[in-house]
Parts: sequence; C-alpha cells; structure tokens
Amino acid sequence: MAGGSGETGFLAIGEARLETRRVGPAPDEAATIVLLHEGLGAAAMWRDFPERLAAATGCGVLAYSRVGYGRSSPAALPRAVGYMHDEALEVLPAVLKAIGFRRGMLLGHSDGASIATIYLGSVQDHRVRGLSLIAPHFIVEDVTLRSIAAARDAFAATDLKERLARWHADPEATFRGWNDIWLDPAFAAWDISEALEYIRVPVQIVQGTGDEYGTARQIEIAEERCYCPLEVEWIDGAGHAPQRDRPEETLARIARFARHVLRDHGEGQLDTAA
Repeated sequence: MAGGSGETGFLAIGEARLETRRVGPAPDEAATIVLLHEGLGAAAMWRDFPERLAAATGCGVLAYSRVGYGRSSPAALPRAVGYMHDEALEVLPAVLKAIGFRRGMLLGHSDGASIATIYLGSVQDHRVRGLSLIAPHFIVEDVTLRSIAAARDAFAATDLKERLARWHADPEATFRGWNDIWLDPAFAAWDISEALEYIRVPVQIVQGTGDEYGTARQIEIAEERCYCPLEVEWIDGAGHAPQRDRPEETLARIARFARHVLRDHGEGQLDTAA
C-alpha cells in the first residue's frame, strides 16, 4: 500500500468493510492511538505518520478509511447533514470494539477531528484518555466554504481526480461525498461546539497558521466551551494538514502530548483485569 508500511487489512463493520493500517503493539499489549482522517483522506494518506508516531510514543497506532474512502466499501450518496454524527456514534464505537481497544487516544484531522469531538462529547468512554485534534471544524466558516468551492472547481478543471485515484478506489464518489454536503445550504447551520462542553479528557488542538479551511475562530470556540484541559499548538507556515506540511514539528508536538497523557500520567496503563 502506498504511503507507509504496517499491517494492512479490513474490518467488517455491519455490512461494510473498512480498510485499516495497524502499527506497533496490539491493543491488548499497549495503549492505542486511533487516527481519523480528513474529508478527502484515507488510511494510506497518513503516509509514514503512523509508523513514526508509534516509534515516538511506544503506542500501537490504528488508521482506518471510513466508508466511501480509500479501499473501504462505497458510501451511500448523497450524504446527510448529520453524517459525522453517524460516524461518531455508530461507526467509531464499532471500530473500537472490533479492534479490541482497551486504552488510548483519538487523533483526528479536519472532519476526523470533528467526528472525534462528537464522540467524546456524547459518549462517556473511559478507555479514551486524551484527544488530539488537527485543524478541527466545530462550526462552518465562510473561509471553509470558499476553499471547498475552490476544490470543486479544481476537481473539474485540473488533475485532482487523477491524484485522488492514488488513494481512493472511486475518487469521483469520494470527492462528491465530501464536497456536495459541505456546499449544501442545509449544512451552513452545522455546529458541534456544544460537544466540547462534555469532554472530560485533555484536549490538544494542532493548527496551521496558514490553514485555508479554517481560522482562529475554531480555537476560540474550544477555549470558550471546553471545561477540560486544553492545549493549542500553532504550527507556523503549515496549511490545513500540518502533519504533511511540517511533519517533524507536528509529530513532535503530538507525540509529546501523547506521552504526557498516556505515560507520564499513567493514563495509558492497561487494566490487567480487563
């Protein structure tokens, strides 16, 4: 598989097959960091980040492609406005159960960060001891919609479809599944900021200073609504994907947070009675 090594395979979740990449210790051997990708992402698009994160933390790392992404089963289109809630409250719990998740963290990027936020703001899952969010969306911003509209134009006029085909079995469906719902007028009122008030574990937000899909308003919302410990890490010169634009700095900051939560505070210690 392009982009990195690790053990690749599929999880059966209901009638769907989800593409996975596993790196490092198994969930019954060490804490696990589960990666949730962005709106046009996939398990393979994390490239070597899972391997490097596992090496830097000693944790197992699992990345998976949601339905409609990568080599996972196709998605039913068009998506509904609440598709991220469906992912957070139906699919993600099933993934954690299927992999035998016992203790660890969630690490989400963009849409994946929103899904992780919804999950921990809705479900009291005491196995999840920390949350790292890369370029999260809590509300819909004008700059986000402008960039998504620009992506629609690029998909029609450039080789973007061919480039996405490197990662996705059906790049047309993957793109439409993301782009169409975000540009649907009904999506303009989407707002998950209330979920932040119910998260009870440390949260890290990693944000590029040049993010073309979001502004500092997303950070301000987290600072206003979070009751949990919150750390904000700005990555100078990075855009919407700091883990690709500034991989060394981004990895170092996320690994430090993971070690602090899971090792220094003992939150990654497995329950031997489980």
